[in-house]
This record gives sequence, structure tokens and C-alpha cells, in this order.
Amino acid sequence: MSALPRILYVEDEPDIQTVARMALEMVGGFEVRICSSGEEALQEAEDFVPDMILLDVMMPGMDGPSTLEALRKKPAFADTPVAFMTAKVQPAEVAHYKSLGAREVIAKPFDPMTLADQVRAIWES
Repeated sequence: MSALPRILYVEDEPDIQTVARMALEMVGGFEVRICSSGEEALQEAEDFVPDMILLDVMMPGMDGPSTLEALRKKPAFADTPVAFMTAKVQPAEVAHYKSLGAREVIAKPFDPMTLADQVRAIWES
């Protein structure tokens, strides 16, 4: 199993960005780049080259599923592990997100103390 040093987190809510950054950097020891939109993520991913991408599902403009679809069209990100982060975690919704190519779905609100472990478990799966 290789290390998971770089995470791109796409989330439009500043408060959630702050909590997730602290949870992933301070608790998890990851390097995190945060984007506020799907459009920004498509640009930042090219420079940052993340090992894993965390995507909010509901964002203004380009939502999480649309962002994932656009990322998958780029050869560099065709196989990058992606997890959606959403409050919509009914079994049918989770199955739908996985059918779009997400490796896993993390429920929001998430626990800042266990988020890094959840992300690491998804990475290792």
C-alpha cells in the first residue's frame, strides 16, 4: 500500500472547507488543496496532481457528479480514486454515486476526528 499524501477537496461551503482541512492536515497528515467549485477543481487538479479527490455532491454551477465526469475525461485522472461527500446517503443514492465511478461515499456531517481514517480506508480499499 502506498502513501496517500495529496488530496484535492472540492467543497463550496467555507466552514466545511476549514473543518475538513484541519481534519485532513492536522489529524491525517495529508497535503490538502481546496477548491470551491467543480470548474476550479478541473484547473487545480492539473497542477496539484492529487492522489485522491473528495467531491461535494451539491455545488452551484458544476455539481460533484459533473465534476467527476469531466475529471474522468482527462487521462491523468481516469483512475484517481474519488469519494463523494454528501448528506444524501440512502442506499439507492450511494449506489448511484458508485455507478458514476466514485469509490465510496462519506456522509455529511462528517466527524473531524475520524475523517482522515475514513479517507485512508477508502484509499486502501
